[in-house]
Amino acid sequence: MFKIQSKQKQKMKVFPFKIPKAKDETILYQLDKEIVLYNKLHQHEEIQVSYIEKGCGTLIAGDTILEYNEGDIIIFGSNLPHVLRNEPLEIEDTYNIVHTIFFNGEEVIRQMSYFMEFEKLKQTIEDTKNGLRIFSKKNKIKKTILKMSAQKDTNKLVLFFKLLKYIESAKKSPLCNFIYEKKITDTEGKRMQMVFEYVMNNFDKKISLEEIADIANMTKNAFCRYFKVRTNKTFFQFLIELRIEKAARLITTNKEINIIEIAELSGFTNISNFNRKFKEIKKVAPMQYKKQLTSKPS
Repeated sequence: MFKIQSKQKQKMKVFPFKIPKAKDETILYQLDKEIVLYNKLHQHEEIQVSYIEKGCGTLIAGDTILEYNEGDIIIFGSNLPHVLRNEPLEIEDTYNIVHTIFFNGEEVIRQMSYFMEFEKLKQTIEDTKNGLRIFSKKNKIKKTILKMSAQKDTNKLVLFFKLLKYIESAKKSPLCNFIYEKKITDTEGKRMQMVFEYVMNNFDKKISLEEIADIANMTKNAFCRYFKVRTNKTFFQFLIELRIEKAARLITTNKEINIIEIAELSGFTNISNFNRKFKEIKKVAPMQYKKQLTSKPS
C-alpha cells in the first residue's frame, strides 16, 4: 500500500521542485544537515512535517512571516510556498539540522478511505492546507520522526500513523491565513525569491518602492498589484512584519540591548512608530514583551 524510503537532501530547483523519490513512493524521511539551509522560496505537492533539531531563523509561508527556533515542529501543506532563512551560526563548523517527513496527502487519504477508523486522521491531513504550527506533543512527534529515520517498510508505516495521531491530538494553529491558489511558475518564483532575498538582507535599511520594484524588474504600480495578489498584503505591510519579527528575535537573544537600539537595528527610525507596530503585531508593547521573557524561569 505504502512505499517508504530515506534519502539525503539532493540539489533542488528554485521554484517549484520535486521531492526526490521513487516513482510509487508515498512517504519519505529526509535529513538536512547544512551550514546554510535551502533558503529559496519553493513549493511541492508533498506535505512536509519538519522538526528543527538545531538552528533558528525566519520563516515565510503564504502570508505569514515568523521566527522559528530549535525544537519547533512546522508543517507545510501541499503546494504552500515557503522558505526557511536560517540565522548565521555562531560557532564555526556547526550545522543547521532539520528532520523532515514528506508524504503525498492525496494518496494517503485515498488509501485511508477504505477504513472508517481513519476519519480523524484524514481530516488532520486536510487541515494541513494552510500549514500548521505545533504547540504540544512536540516531544512525541520529534521522537517518532527520529525513529522513522531508522526503520523500514511496515515498521516505518506504523510510526507514520502514530505521527499523524500525535499531530491530530496536539494543540496547533494554522501557519498562514492566505494561500495564492494558482501554481507559481519558475519565473514568478524567481522574482518573488529576489524580492524576499533583498528584503531579508536589507530590512534594517530604508527600502523605497522604486528600489524594490526595480529588483523585480517591474514598474511601481505593476509590482504593487503583483505583490498584493500573491501575498494578500502590501509590500510595506510585509516589510514591517519582517522588521517586527527581527526585533522580537533581538529582544529574545540580546537582553542587554535597549528598546531604542532594537528599533534602530530593525529598520525603524521612529520609536513611537516602532512601539505602535510592535504592539499591533505582537499584541503587547516591546517593553512588556521583554519583561515577559526576563520573568520566565530559566
